[in-house]
Amino acid sequence: MSLETLNERLRKFVISGDEEAAKKTASEILNAGVDPLEVIEKSLSPAMKSVGERFEKGDYYLPELLCAAAAMEAATRVLTAEMKGESKEKLKAKKIARVVVGTVSGDIHDIGKNILALLLEVNDFDTHDLGKDVDSMKFIEKAAEVQTDIIALSALMTTTRPAQKEVIDFLNEMGLRDKYTVMVGGAPTSNEWAEEIGADGWAETAEKGVRLAQTLIRDR
Repeated sequence: MSLETLNERLRKFVISGDEEAAKKTASEILNAGVDPLEVIEKSLSPAMKSVGERFEKGDYYLPELLCAAAAMEAATRVLTAEMKGESKEKLKAKKIARVVVGTVSGDIHDIGKNILALLLEVNDFDTHDLGKDVDSMKFIEKAAEVQTDIIALSALMTTTRPAQKEVIDFLNEMGLRDKYTVMVGGAPTSNEWAEEIGADGWAETAEKGVRLAQTLIRDR
């Protein structure tokens, strides 16, 4: 089987969300002696961008998005396991910016946050997902650890919305507010809320969250 055929099969398996087939094909491509970074750049990234576009257009739904992401992650693990230091640095250098994302303290809802994290990764952000019910200080600690550009705070309940403000208050108190761009989102939030708590931006949906992140980085 030609290398071109293998790459096309890998793209197809990612788009269709076939995790096992994507992993197997990635191994076959490696055995052919191809640079793992080249495979990620020419096959995996375009495939996931296609998935992201289909999701935004409404042609794909959450299950398809999650299956495609799992297929890409499986193939990426195979490829990065064989990647040398120089290639790993080049891969990191291709990222637009770093983002720390999570659902705030007391809130166990994470579907919207998960979609945002996936779409950010698809759009070349180096994404660090802290999960749900994240302590406010954990956002700040992780931001310092990975030297992030953006902190993205999700809240899905009115009762947990104040935790978004708490993160920003802590940043102000610690003299770190100007170091990070903070964006907020979630059902009980609004642009007015973002302005009230001093966030840099608000997004109504995960798709708009990616556009917001791109704009905030561009204008920074």
